[in-house]
Amino acid sequence: MSEQPPRKFRSATLVEGTIRATTRSFLYALGQDDDDIARPHVGVFHTGGEMSPCNLNLRDQAQHAKTGIYAAGGTPHECPVVSVSDGLTMAHSGMRFSLISRELIADSVEASVRGHQWDGIFGIGACDKNLPGLMMGMVRCNVPSVFVHGGSALPGQLDGRDINVVDTYETIGKVLAGQATREDLDAMSHACLPTAGACAGQFTANTMGMVSEALGLAPIGSSMVPSVFSERAPLLRKAAKTLMAAVMGEAPLPRDIVTRKALENACAIVSATGGSTNAALHIPAIAHEAGIKFHLDDVAEVFARTPLIGDLRPGGKYLARDVHYIGGAQVIMKELLRKGFLHGDTLTFTGRTLAQELASANAPDGKVVRSIEEALSNDGGLAVLKGNLCPDGALLKTAGLATLVHSGPARVFENEEEAQAAVQNRRYQAGDVIVIRNEGPRGSPGMREMLGLTALLYGQGMGDKVALLTDGRFSGATRGLCIGYAGPEAADGGPIAALRDGDTIRIDARPQARSIAVDLTPAQIGERLASLPQRPGPRGGLLEKYAATVRPSHQGAVTHSGNVVWLRDAS
Repeated sequence: MSEQPPRKFRSATLVEGTIRATTRSFLYALGQDDDDIARPHVGVFHTGGEMSPCNLNLRDQAQHAKTGIYAAGGTPHECPVVSVSDGLTMAHSGMRFSLISRELIADSVEASVRGHQWDGIFGIGACDKNLPGLMMGMVRCNVPSVFVHGGSALPGQLDGRDINVVDTYETIGKVLAGQATREDLDAMSHACLPTAGACAGQFTANTMGMVSEALGLAPIGSSMVPSVFSERAPLLRKAAKTLMAAVMGEAPLPRDIVTRKALENACAIVSATGGSTNAALHIPAIAHEAGIKFHLDDVAEVFARTPLIGDLRPGGKYLARDVHYIGGAQVIMKELLRKGFLHGDTLTFTGRTLAQELASANAPDGKVVRSIEEALSNDGGLAVLKGNLCPDGALLKTAGLATLVHSGPARVFENEEEAQAAVQNRRYQAGDVIVIRNEGPRGSPGMREMLGLTALLYGQGMGDKVALLTDGRFSGATRGLCIGYAGPEAADGGPIAALRDGDTIRIDARPQARSIAVDLTPAQIGERLASLPQRPGPRGGLLEKYAATVRPSHQGAVTHSGNVVWLRDAS
């Protein structure tokens, strides 16, 4: 029996032959020898740095991944990429760069992988846009890949109860309303975030961590392990070992893994946990990289049929750490699979099916995670609303809402700053529908999220007495009757641009309705839109490039056609 020739890796383009002598010189200068150079080369992408607690220890985690890659026969290359902190950009113009950073991350992964001909990708991210950005890059490059969420922070403790950073945001509102002191706020701000890691609730980072598992791009059981727990080290080394088996053998590639069924699984776990509305931007964007048309309507269909079984903050009681203690995200997925709300035949990066990976998962504990029979809601924790005000849809987190119906006069603001000033000074009334427009992907540009504003409303005791509508985004930590992602956005001539103070807006988020409308006829809306002046776009720099290329939010706010054409040496 003849011997099989050694496998030729993509990175051979980089290192083999007389003409590559200088390339080998660069690798020697990195501390590699000929044996290292002959191995497959794997990019270890992380968003580590000192821009937020989410990112703080990701470089340390990357070292464990590199150790695992080298021990399993690969040569790792650390590839840090940009990250923009939602925490440090909240409630000012810097938030315009948050969603844009998702595209920068995906583009950076592509540039490095295609430029250097890496044979595989190990991605580690923890702040909100890091996770989808890295996964988008993996799917675009379509080389053997694994993603690991860098983990959540532990909650703080104050007066014997768990707290997190959202409690501080809401305490700001209480101070402005005279219901708390500055000393209370100071104590809260010092105590709420005691460790490195992503925000502790089922906000965007932890939601997308669960999505990474449901898609099959991450190890089952990885996303809910807190950032500072020692068990992350062997988790990362084991993931690296599995990745190297894929690089050296036959295993599904990201586009084999990210199928329509896998995308539906991702939507299901978001709905089942009352996760972040931002997932309805990120899941379509990941689908786009796989060449799959999976827009807001597709997301809405899964949201509507999936029960809410995770009692997680902000709508519920528990945190990511609590999910970890009862067995991780796989507890939720196995329960969904048991009653047919999840596709078990989708592939994971291990080459095994999702059902096989979930076989040993725990049953629900009955508190943090309920059984399907005892679901908190039978129609999920998120809803897509449509009507003459939002023909392309708008998103509302329904988990924890006391009322799903609201009718009131519009109180219109042209940007977040105007609305922030009005809310801080209590220039609004109970029953109002606060409208913030020109904050969509193109109009802002950058689609700012508004946790600072929504937390102020709750802190002032008005969170359940008003509604809020915007073509911008909300944080995964937002709660209340806050409706975002209104499409089309004002900059694209959406009906939200036609609203005036006093217009009656009717919201009905009940399952049988899922509607949002304004008491105007099509002719009235058309006349108002026709009379609007042209708004100037941004001039120069990143915002100009983004505004010129970004697509609508219901399509994921992506910035390229999705038709990735590979060069011959990168196929």
